[in-house]
Amino acid sequence: MGRILSLFSQEAQLVKALRKEDAKAQRLLYDKFSPRMLGLCFRYIGDTMAAEDVMIEGFVKVFEKINQFSGEGSFEGWVRRIMVNEALGYLRKQKAVPEEPIREESENMPDYSTADENLRAEELLKLVEALPVGYRTVFNLYAIEGYAHLEIAEMLGITESTSKSQLHRARALLQKMLGEWENDFKKKVDHEKASC
Repeated sequence: MGRILSLFSQEAQLVKALRKEDAKAQRLLYDKFSPRMLGLCFRYIGDTMAAEDVMIEGFVKVFEKINQFSGEGSFEGWVRRIMVNEALGYLRKQKAVPEEPIREESENMPDYSTADENLRAEELLKLVEALPVGYRTVFNLYAIEGYAHLEIAEMLGITESTSKSQLHRARALLQKMLGEWENDFKKKVDHEKASC
């Protein structure tokens, strides 16, 4: 309990210093959150340099809008929301976000099995990165960030059914990619056993 209060107190002091435009506090915030925020931006954009640019723009927005943080809820969550909005803004400028509704191909959702236990988180993230931009964007917003389809539709300027369709297609494609990965993994294991 004492540690939680200490973390809360440190966060409150950091926000207070940021509101005074303290350069040390800005650097501390950047050092603390930049690895996670770069990962977040990269998940949406899929290009390291562009993700870095978007992350930096996001931090500039955080510093400019720090007075809008009410102190309620998670500060990191507030920072994440700004980063997500910056990434979506970048995708909109690139015209990489789906704009028109895509009809549902099927009412039946496929049976998604869990990923093979040998699949590491980094490999799964690489599969997500390989998704087309529209699918990847909706998948990130829904499955990773936890937004509802209505919220995603509003954020991206699409219909709720398009959001659902994009998620459905992202999951189906991920399932196919996971199947291919599992087959490749099994072949590799069989080859290693045969050469022993």
